[in-house]
Amino acid sequence: MYILYDYLPSGNSYKIRLLLNQLGIPYQRISVDILKNETHNLDFLTKNPNGRVPVLDINGGYLAESNAILWYLAQQSHFLPQSSFDQAQVLQWMFFEQYSHEPNIATSRYWISILRAEHRYSEQLRLKQEQGYAALDVMEQHLETNAFFVGVAYSIADIALYAYTHVAEEGNFSLSAYPNILRWIEGVESQPGYVSITHEPKNARP
Repeated sequence: MYILYDYLPSGNSYKIRLLLNQLGIPYQRISVDILKNETHNLDFLTKNPNGRVPVLDINGGYLAESNAILWYLAQQSHFLPQSSFDQAQVLQWMFFEQYSHEPNIATSRYWISILRAEHRYSEQLRLKQEQGYAALDVMEQHLETNAFFVGVAYSIADIALYAYTHVAEEGNFSLSAYPNILRWIEGVESQPGYVSITHEPKNARP
């Protein structure tokens, strides 16, 4: 059985829980509290020297980086398109998520809603807001003519982008001017096996 080391509020961790649930794959979840610096104790660092969640234990081998884990789990499933071009487009959007989207939208949420330190980061947040809205603009334009991000089907590209987009308002981003994104969010949440970011598996342990 897979063992997932994660932090419940983390969007990067949520990506993995969502896909595992949608694939119907059983796993054990072990909570790692990043606010207590548990990702930097020696035991965790043997699993991921970069000191970040999520980490997936695959029969004693440890895989880090949320989008790499998504790619691994989605192999041979309908969450990853079959054509090489469509697979490259999945990677395109996953790279966009980690380079242009997550550093702005997720970081703002972390500072504001998890650390409760909005005033401490007020200067940095101004730039994060500008760049975060620029990423949302790119998504909105793409979704104007597409139901999902790659082809006509829901894929791990959608999971990667959904994780932090649907909680963007926790980082003071308003989605009210993004009807296409809001429609897409509804589409993701209607998928079989969907679970919310706050859903905690019954077999989780601290």
